[in-house]
Amino acid sequence: MTKRILAAVALMTAFAAGFAVRGIVPGEPVAFAQGNRVFELRTYTVPADKLDALHKRFRDETVTKFFPRHGMANVWYGKPLDAPLSQTTMTYMIAFPSREAAKKSWDSFRADPEWAKVAAASGVGQVKIDSVYFEPADYSPLK
Repeated sequence: MTKRILAAVALMTAFAAGFAVRGIVPGEPVAFAQGNRVFELRTYTVPADKLDALHKRFRDETVTKFFPRHGMANVWYGKPLDAPLSQTTMTYMIAFPSREAAKKSWDSFRADPEWAKVAAASGVGQVKIDSVYFEPADYSPLK
């Protein structure tokens, strides 16, 4: 009987701790199915010695501060697993309500003087950018 009570108390404590931690730790903004949006898949290529700095800039500034500020919904960020791309490439997807909204967001992002300072301070330098816009297929679970 005592073991059951201890197990129940331990389970309730763990459950309560999970709720407490979730309230303290900020969550990632996630894009859920929200009707017809457009998605932009972007691939960045940099010299191998700049890739860590690019990821740091995205992790510390771009994803958390600048993209939300300019109306960009974070969807996914990834790194290739295999060389040679794993040494020079980062790919991500963001979402917008429309192509027009995407243009406005990018225009305001590029004109942000604080972003220009962060980009220069990151030491990443020149980035080769490939961009493709998508609309969800009618059977896509993510819209």
